Amino acid sequence: MVSHLSHPPLRPVRASVTPLADRAESRKLEHDLRQALLHDGFSLAFQPRYLLSTRQPIGAEALVRWPHRKRGLISPALFIPIAEQSGLINDLGGWVLRQACREAAGWPSPAGVSVNVSARQLMDGVLIDQVTEALALSSLDPERLELEVTETVLLDICPDVLLTLAALNDIGVGLAIDDFGIGYTSLATLKQLPFTTMKIDRSMIRSLPRDREDAAIVCSLIAIAQALGLSVLAEGIETPEQENFLIDVGCESGQGFLFSHALSAEAIAACFTRPA
Repeated sequence: MVSHLSHPPLRPVRASVTPLADRAESRKLEHDLRQALLHDGFSLAFQPRYLLSTRQPIGAEALVRWPHRKRGLISPALFIPIAEQSGLINDLGGWVLRQACREAAGWPSPAGVSVNVSARQLMDGVLIDQVTEALALSSLDPERLELEVTETVLLDICPDVLLTLAALNDIGVGLAIDDFGIGYTSLATLKQLPFTTMKIDRSMIRSLPRDREDAAIVCSLIAIAQALGLSVLAEGIETPEQENFLIDVGCESGQGFLFSHALSAEAIAACFTRPA
């Protein structure tokens, strides 16, 4: 029987073509990314957040979108890593902060906006100035802005990041630990950081309530958050059964397709002014 292993000269040729093509594609996307930043080529969508006990909309998470003029909508999973590797993430993150605060300033108080920030923004020392600028330009109350930091950023936290988080807390903005439950943050680390919200990752919510292990983990996470004085938000709620379970175990708020898909800036503003 002849297999592909009997043709060793072909293997390195195939292996060398794909990385070169990938690099060329990445360089092209990086160039287009720079142009989009220069020419206002991005937009924001907003995923509403709800108080679970009443289904009252209480805020929204800002999600950056890139409607490429030739390729259509490009997934953040594709362009965010390129922005991080090229150093453009600071410029993109600053734009998102300014635009999100500008939109939220037009919502009725106390509805707030949540913005994801990258590890690069935290470690490069630009985040405090970006937040200060965005709040000043929009006149948004700092208490209506929340910054989401993914749990993986905290696995090897450095003193500069600790100082940045403390300074942001002093400004008055909320700090959320995002995707909680997928990393390995110790309770000792969590206790010393000035977070105000724990976001439970959708991977923990997906199998509720039928998966007893995930149900036990979610109950434990909520208990830990409550003991530390953190509010709790569940991501990715898609069924009434998930919603009812989370209400029963004390989760305060949530977001997901059960309530709404991501909305345009115009639609999210209408969401907050619509009668309950």
